[in-house]
Amino acid sequence: MPELPEVEAARRALQAHCVGRRIARCAVADDAKVVVAAAGRAAFERAMVGRTIVAARRRGKNLWLQLDAPPFPSFQFGQSARTTYYVAASRVGQSLLDDGLEFSFTDKRRFARIRLFDDPETVPPISELGPDALFEPMSVDNFLDSLGRKKIGIKALLLDQSFISGIGNWIADEVLYQSRIHPLQIASNLPRESCEALHRSIHEVVKYAVEVDADMDRFPKEWLFHHRWGKKPGKVNGKKIEFITAGGRTTAYVPQLQKLIGTQSSKMIATNLEWLAENGDTKDSGTEGEDADILKPKKRAATSRTARGQQNKDTVGASSRKARGNGGGSKKPDADVEPAEPETVVTESNGEQVLDKSNSNAINKSGQVTRRSSRKVKPRK
Repeated sequence: MPELPEVEAARRALQAHCVGRRIARCAVADDAKVVVAAAGRAAFERAMVGRTIVAARRRGKNLWLQLDAPPFPSFQFGQSARTTYYVAASRVGQSLLDDGLEFSFTDKRRFARIRLFDDPETVPPISELGPDALFEPMSVDNFLDSLGRKKIGIKALLLDQSFISGIGNWIADEVLYQSRIHPLQIASNLPRESCEALHRSIHEVVKYAVEVDADMDRFPKEWLFHHRWGKKPGKVNGKKIEFITAGGRTTAYVPQLQKLIGTQSSKMIATNLEWLAENGDTKDSGTEGEDADILKPKKRAATSRTARGQQNKDTVGASSRKARGNGGGSKKPDADVEPAEPETVVTESNGEQVLDKSNSNAINKSGQVTRRSSRKVKPRK
């Protein structure tokens, strides 16, 4: 969040209250991370003052103001940005119109981006977006044809803004739940009826959320939306909700209704659950990026390494416990013994066993795994 409905609500508010008015004053935060302007903050402010707002435009989760002359300010909402019509303490962009109305663009988490473009639709990130889920919906036939050529998980595909722009994490979970499709299902393996159900769900969910101005309290009570937050155990319409990682994001789904079909095995679910247990949610709270709704594989690897940081401290201890388990031992390691460099006992030609630090388990002539030691060990008689 925010996703297409939230950004569209902001666009409609700007269209209703700001179009036709002149910008009398503009103040932009001195934050190069959020305000991406090659000419600098001061030049950005000067470019806005005196211009008249002609229209508020949007594609996907990107919004821009069309002025009476370029350049035009573009707003990428990130994870927590919003527009308001009063002075905000955490603002990153603020404009005062000629009739006294003031509006601000704010983002406490600083994942949003503000840019200046002469023609926003012809340059990234907007030029790289796929058809807008609200303004440019695919026909059923085109949607089916496109899915048939995509050999990736359906949740990951829905989050890809070059496929359809505007769908984020909660909308993807919602439409897959309503169309009874497993998030890990390969898109090209979906039967026609599932594709048609998904196409219908995308249209209905997006349209309804926009009609109520993205007011979550007005979303239907039977929607998964109300039960998916916080990864807490729960139920929706009497069915248990579970969480996995799909498309690089924490994903809520209902196993009883959303099942893998075709050649895909339920082992994929077990593998995914094991990966999630080890690594946590790949959408780390500190993850930065132009669009956190779909992380590139390299970025996902980096964030998962961060999640594994704490576990790496216990790698040696875990390895030794596993080794003792294979040997039938059950004794716990001493709490005050720090992990040592992996060592192996090997047998010399004279029958004496010495340490070899290239491996982690101690193995005697009989193949039995023994505890690591920092001293020489005599062979058993």
